[in-house]
Amino acid sequence: MTVEQELKAIVGEENVFGVEEERDTYAKDNSSSSARTPLYVVKSHSTEDVQKIVKWASDSKTPIVPVSSGAPHLNGCSLPAVEGAVVLDMSEMKKILRIDRRNRVAMIEPGVNFDELIPELKKEKLAPFMPLTPRNTKSVLATWLERQPITMPKHHWDAQDPLLCLEVVYGTGDLFRTGSAAGPGSIEEQLEVGRAQVRPGGPAQVDFAKLAQGAQGTMGVVTWISMKCKILPDEKRSFLVGSDEISDLYDLARKSIYNRHDAQCLILNRLNLASLMKGTQNEIKSLSQDLPEWIMVIVLEGGGLFPQDRVDYQEKEFLEEVKKYGLNAGEIISGVESEDVEKVLGKSSGEDYWKIRYKGGCQDIFFITTLKQTGNFVAKIKELAKKNQYPSDDIGVYIQPAFQGVNCHCEFNLTYDPSNVEETDKVKALFEDSSRAIAKMGGFFSRPYGAWADIAYSAAPDSVDAIKRLKSIFDPNGILNPGKLCL
Repeated sequence: MTVEQELKAIVGEENVFGVEEERDTYAKDNSSSSARTPLYVVKSHSTEDVQKIVKWASDSKTPIVPVSSGAPHLNGCSLPAVEGAVVLDMSEMKKILRIDRRNRVAMIEPGVNFDELIPELKKEKLAPFMPLTPRNTKSVLATWLERQPITMPKHHWDAQDPLLCLEVVYGTGDLFRTGSAAGPGSIEEQLEVGRAQVRPGGPAQVDFAKLAQGAQGTMGVVTWISMKCKILPDEKRSFLVGSDEISDLYDLARKSIYNRHDAQCLILNRLNLASLMKGTQNEIKSLSQDLPEWIMVIVLEGGGLFPQDRVDYQEKEFLEEVKKYGLNAGEIISGVESEDVEKVLGKSSGEDYWKIRYKGGCQDIFFITTLKQTGNFVAKIKELAKKNQYPSDDIGVYIQPAFQGVNCHCEFNLTYDPSNVEETDKVKALFEDSSRAIAKMGGFFSRPYGAWADIAYSAAPDSVDAIKRLKSIFDPNGILNPGKLCL
């Protein structure tokens, strides 16, 4: 049989696509990664489908690229890095397998997005921890596998949060469950006796979940996860604090986190806030010109017993700190209301992804650093933008305190018009210059997509050796997303 016939025998004729137009949607994205058209696209609908496809790929030594989110893709991890690859599209695996209010846990398949999960959690008076306004096609499972930061630093304890347990198919086709999901007993037997899949580490002393997290599908194909949720707050109060000096805001953010405020807390520059709130390029540009250079967004939350009292004392402490820094916290800045920002932060970006509203394209640069160092990185990126004749006003900046405020996610969004060749080339040059400069300054690429892999792994040969040894164990034929990371 031909490859096409073999795939159709596994998942059915209607789930195998070899038409050029269909495959091209999986061969390019908004990153600068090289485009390679996959041989076929195969859509799975169950764990059994995934196992059969991976086993077939292992036996035939055919590269497969796992995908669970829809377009637009941004970072190149869903693009085939080698010729002759088959894309395994799990976006139609959309079951919400379980919602457990008592333990604040949800179990979901790869195709579930935030717009589908939020209303189901709301029925149980729960809510997901949110990244910054994800696109409406973004898989929740992929979000947490990629370690995207949440907007509530108080609840961010380690890089794995809010991911808990997972079910993974390794490169041999073998099925494995991590943490408390591993047993004793099947998932059904565990549920019968009231157990919840909340402990991520294990089985035994090995944290197998961390092997799959951040691996860009090179170590296994994840077919479901359990994830932490939060109690839906009964009371919310939001504020915006503007400043022309970023140092004022990161000190304020650090103090708010130190005071243990149960709050969403993040810092945006004027372009990113305008892009979140407006829909067209002219509207974004007009609002951006009116806003202060930097805006801190804080949303105080209270739930359980005495939620209003809880928010009241947090508000009092926060406003006292604001005054100490000579700043003003308000519910409106330049016509932007904090309540409207709060609503945006609690849902997906909708049909029109906010990062590409301004010019149609966006190249992201993000890394881990400390709040204190963010000003130095901002200055460096502006310097390099000038060198590459790129307008610094077209750069969005997002700073997200993480790990209880110990460090932060620092992100630069280089917006550009994809139809403008000259502008596209400038962004590519700026991206490359900035990436090298950030590494030299101590920025840590914890999610090394594309060219960042060479930057990150060239400084860690021992880690490369360890990763390759693990790859040979869990994917002995090297069929899972080859060409990514250091593999």
